[in-house]
Amino acid sequence: MYLGVQFSEFAQFIERSQKVRTQSGVFARYMPKSESFAKALYTFDMGQNDLAQGLFTGMSIDQIKQSLPDLVNSFTDILKNMYNLMGARTFWIHNTGPLGCYPYILTIIPTTDVDSAGCSNAVNELAQTFNSVLKKAVDQLRVDLPLAAITYVDIYSAYYSLYMEPQVYGFELPLEACCGLGGAYNFGAATCGASATVNGSLVTAGPCENPSKRINWDGFTYTEAANQIIFGKLATGLYSDPPNSPKNACRKVSSQFNHGGLSILD
Repeated sequence: MYLGVQFSEFAQFIERSQKVRTQSGVFARYMPKSESFAKALYTFDMGQNDLAQGLFTGMSIDQIKQSLPDLVNSFTDILKNMYNLMGARTFWIHNTGPLGCYPYILTIIPTTDVDSAGCSNAVNELAQTFNSVLKKAVDQLRVDLPLAAITYVDIYSAYYSLYMEPQVYGFELPLEACCGLGGAYNFGAATCGASATVNGSLVTAGPCENPSKRINWDGFTYTEAANQIIFGKLATGLYSDPPNSPKNACRKVSSQFNHGGLSILD
């Protein structure tokens, strides 16, 4: 869903949740207190759908690259609104992953220009360009929003390590979807749960025998096994700037003013 729509719906949720709390009905105790929104950790996973949409609507990679500053600016505008209007102070921002390794990308945009892992060089280079623009924007946000604690997370490097050394993590057929049907990447004839006629028979695309040995689930998303490994990587803080784990990403902000501003407690 478009980030602007998500922001609008979230703003409505804040208002409506407080109305529910004042009504003291059966759902009141399930609604967050108003001060909880300023204390929350807000996470963003950026870029994948935007880049994919450009590729699938016929834009060239150069055209998509030209659109990246506007795309990232729209994101930073929303984050600033959350900071100024909602009091949000803690943000956890993922860059985009190695899209050139995804079965659906490799199937729909075939190429012979691949790296040693078999991933599309052109699409991964596009993802890295997006990440570079995003990183510069995050650096500027730290200047513009001095009370915010912003962690930039290099999801790209974390996931790409699985494709470079799949055997180290116990994975097989790293570029194939676990749940799919046909084609070089188990994605060509039908997507997960869909049906296709193969040799005169109707066949439904189902899961592979052992999903725990696959990186990609359905051509678009990662398997539980891959995500579990990635979380372990992120928990070390080695893929974050600053080097925070999710548990340590929050900065406590005092509710009392100190010398004309909020006092920060690390």
